[in-house]
Amino acid sequence: MTQKILYIDLDNALVNVQSGIDRLTNAEYCRYEKRLDEAPGIYARMEPLPGAIEAFCTLSRSFDTYILSTAPWGNASAWQNKLEWVHEYLGAEEGTPAYQRLILSHHKHLNRGEFLVDDRSAIGADRFEGELIQFLTPDFPDWATVTRYLLERAEDDTVASPRRFSHA
Repeated sequence: MTQKILYIDLDNALVNVQSGIDRLTNAEYCRYEKRLDEAPGIYARMEPLPGAIEAFCTLSRSFDTYILSTAPWGNASAWQNKLEWVHEYLGAEEGTPAYQRLILSHHKHLNRGEFLVDDRSAIGADRFEGELIQFLTPDFPDWATVTRYLLERAEDDTVASPRRFSHA
């Protein structure tokens, strides 16, 4: 049986963005105040959200799982830092759960699959043809809830029509 395709966003889904912001120097914060995601190296300073790594590893055993994220157009270091983050927390070697499974795109709706876990509906997530599971909302407040929900649907042969879960 073919596994269903699952995409998981990085920023505020797997990665705690605030942890990188908290590590900026005062000078960096002032310089990039209105566009913190463009501060060089900010993504290299971020930590995983609670339960994120365990959830990704668990879900990757039941789904054809990819990381689908966006990197700021004006911050070239973010592209490299996101890859390095995946290497550090999910492994860089062949056979690790995220090996060659990082997709950086400004058009998430162009990817085909059954599920997308994302904290926002921007960058095409709102037009994703599968089911958008909006993370950090009342329906999906944490990784335990998301993992339970998805595992219940991993082997279900019927794919529901696209639904949007958001109370934001």
